[in-house]
Amino acid sequence: MNARVTVIAPAKLTLSLRVVGVRDDGYHLIDAEMTTLDLHDEIDITPTDTDSELSFSGPFSRGIPTDSTNLVARALTLAARTARVRVVKNIPHGGGLGGGSADAAAVLRWAGFTDLVAASRLGADIPFCMVRGRARVRGIGESIEPLPDASDDYTLVIPPLAVSTPAVYRAWDELGGPRCERITNPNDLEEAALTVEPELATWRERIRDASGAEPVLAGSGATWFLKGRHEGLALRLPEATVIETTGC
Repeated sequence: MNARVTVIAPAKLTLSLRVVGVRDDGYHLIDAEMTTLDLHDEIDITPTDTDSELSFSGPFSRGIPTDSTNLVARALTLAARTARVRVVKNIPHGGGLGGGSADAAAVLRWAGFTDLVAASRLGADIPFCMVRGRARVRGIGESIEPLPDASDDYTLVIPPLAVSTPAVYRAWDELGGPRCERITNPNDLEEAALTVEPELATWRERIRDASGAEPVLAGSGATWFLKGRHEGLALRLPEATVIETTGC
């Protein structure tokens, strides 16, 4: 009997990110600190003996492909499994919170797949999303060094735009890699992300003015985050999605 199971796929937040090199095959090497958030997608998985089938619902499901290009479909192929997968999307996609990676990682955990190196070839965030918690992440995402948990609160501000991660890394290369003036910014990719999507700079200023705090870009964007909870921020930034959440 093919029993349906329900699993959760927690979002991740990249607290700091350094790009420390580029491999000969073009993959970028990172040194990052990541934490799992209590924000999560909900996934129903029913094993099948036929082809896999994907569907998405929920507040952030619009525009997600359900064909073989989807990370969940690719994760099923990697694990040599087939299933009907229904995902309730609570994690914004295109926001740098690992939404697609979290879903793929949850499917790999369900399948009993533990090869982090192979998983990293699907996406740099997938190995961390498989391990979860709080960790230092290096290599192309496959090297996970657990760190002590810290139940910190964060406020996420997701503007009504998306940023392509490959485009940001290409811009990082074109900008010449790390420069001395970036040393005080916890995210090496921020300058490249603002080059790809200049509207991010406008949102940085709006968030700063509305909160009185300095926001940090989450990964390649488009999410900005603030440490702690900031009551009333959603009312002051009505065009954005504002989520208060807790990390490990």
